[in-house]
Amino acid sequence: MRIPDWSHEQKPQPKELVDAILARRGGALLNLDKALLWSEPLARGWNVYLKAVRTGLPTSRKLRELGICTVALLTGASYEYHHHAPDFLAAGGRQAELDALQRLVQAGEPRTSAADPALDVLEQLVVRYAAQMTLDVRVEDALFDALRQHLDTTQLVELTSAIATYNMVARFLVALGVTPED
Repeated sequence: MRIPDWSHEQKPQPKELVDAILARRGGALLNLDKALLWSEPLARGWNVYLKAVRTGLPTSRKLRELGICTVALLTGASYEYHHHAPDFLAAGGRQAELDALQRLVQAGEPRTSAADPALDVLEQLVVRYAAQMTLDVRVEDALFDALRQHLDTTQLVELTSAIATYNMVARFLVALGVTPED
């Protein structure tokens, strides 16, 4: 990491904040947390907001994680991919789908085509949507309209939020050089 790991000795933070992060993380701070805890307001807001995006949205976890993995691969956020590829698999995704995503990103195609037999039509649309949001910011009307055929308004908002949020996360991770835990 480009900055030192946070420690209570270097930058004291309220016990309730650290405890809330530890509770969300299952008892151990991740490297991301060790960067965020240099700023109390940031760590506090991040913990609440990311918890909501990760676990509070009813829209398909598998599709959200597919979008997040797409963001991670396109931005070079290895930390993000390291943590979210297993979540995609736990949400019902298959390794063949992750392999297809990696092939598409390596080929530079996911903005306009995500055609791969390992991905169904909706998954291909999600990959293209995440790619356009990440690389172009603007999403083609035809792609949005195609997604609308599969998802209701709430699902579109929640999927968009997850992809946008993890674009923010990727930029934070990459800029600070946050690497996966050993």
